[in-house]
Amino acid sequence: MKSFLSPVLLGVGLLGAAPRGARQEPRPLRSPFTVCAGGDITLGTNLDPHWARSAADTLQNVFGLRPHPDSLASSLAPFFTGAQVVLVNVEGAIGTGPAPEKCGRRSTNCFAFRQPTAAAKALRHLADSSVAVVGNIANNHSRDAGDAGKDSTVAHLEAAGVLVTGNDTIATPVPLPSGDTIAVLGFHTDSATPDARDLAAVRRHVARAVAQYGTVIVTMHLGAEGPTAQRTRNAVERFLKSNRGNPVGFANAAFAGGATLVVGHGPHVLRAGEWRDDRLALYSLGNLLTYGPFKLREPTDRGAVACVTIDSARHISAAELRPTMQKWPGVLEADSSKRAWALIDSLSALDFPRTGVAVDSLGKLVRRHPARDRKSTDHLSRLSVPAGTKKGMP
Repeated sequence: MKSFLSPVLLGVGLLGAAPRGARQEPRPLRSPFTVCAGGDITLGTNLDPHWARSAADTLQNVFGLRPHPDSLASSLAPFFTGAQVVLVNVEGAIGTGPAPEKCGRRSTNCFAFRQPTAAAKALRHLADSSVAVVGNIANNHSRDAGDAGKDSTVAHLEAAGVLVTGNDTIATPVPLPSGDTIAVLGFHTDSATPDARDLAAVRRHVARAVAQYGTVIVTMHLGAEGPTAQRTRNAVERFLKSNRGNPVGFANAAFAGGATLVVGHGPHVLRAGEWRDDRLALYSLGNLLTYGPFKLREPTDRGAVACVTIDSARHISAAELRPTMQKWPGVLEADSSKRAWALIDSLSALDFPRTGVAVDSLGKLVRRHPARDRKSTDHLSRLSVPAGTKKGMP
């Protein structure tokens, strides 16, 4: 698969003063770098034997694939071509052996994922050894096999050479081939992880990382879930009666702390993107590769890898989307229909008429022209659905 990367300089100036405690001038990098970020990845589960048998039969008989993490993940690597940093959300624990039961026998809205230990090396193999692979574990499935299961996940990822973020409030340093070091911070709506709902703490943690590393990427696992959760508003979202955070409020806090890029996942659908001066918020990149008991149908079967070029702290010079789609039970393909481009462009126009990203004919994220775009989005009212859903996900 050829590289999708074709950077286009956006040439827009920084506006507004730096937040209190942040550096007054962006710290320069020795050279620009590209981070390619995706949403949720699950490479199987050994906590649901019935599903695993059925899915393995379909993989073999329909797709000629094996249910091994390396086989499943082989289709991912081309989407990360050109990256110096790969960032994904590790949706589920990694390990083997007995585990405490998360879900009751009659539960219909509970899902537990624990991937085989080979998943850690498969994630490291998403790119070659010169590329940093960062796995976020700040999410609602990191403890699906209990606290010991989370510890096992961290141990397996680190042993495989995957940099782990979201385990605590300390930023994860990421060395680059240029000699620079940036940092990544992961948050989720849970007091047992870096809590995305505590916006003052989010700003404080990000500002501390910015003071040390300059360029900081923040990843957030929050928001309501499912097909009716495509919209992004500056309000607290709820899912199954729980507070799942305010995505816009979170981005505000992260940017106030000095973050350069905010990457979202958790709703299992694509959402809008928004320019913040020369910085960027992508509110949800959807499901990337979810080989587990997920409901893979429109729109949860569509995702995107976002490749973003950063040339200094708080300055993004180029960004593009590489659209993906999945077929049950979790077979990843490039989406020839490029549905992600249309969805993110349309949702951005609806939710952020002035600051929302526009997606051009090559998949690049560019500035929006509100007056022109207002005429072209009248037909998109069908996407205006309330955040949240009554039924459980995935």
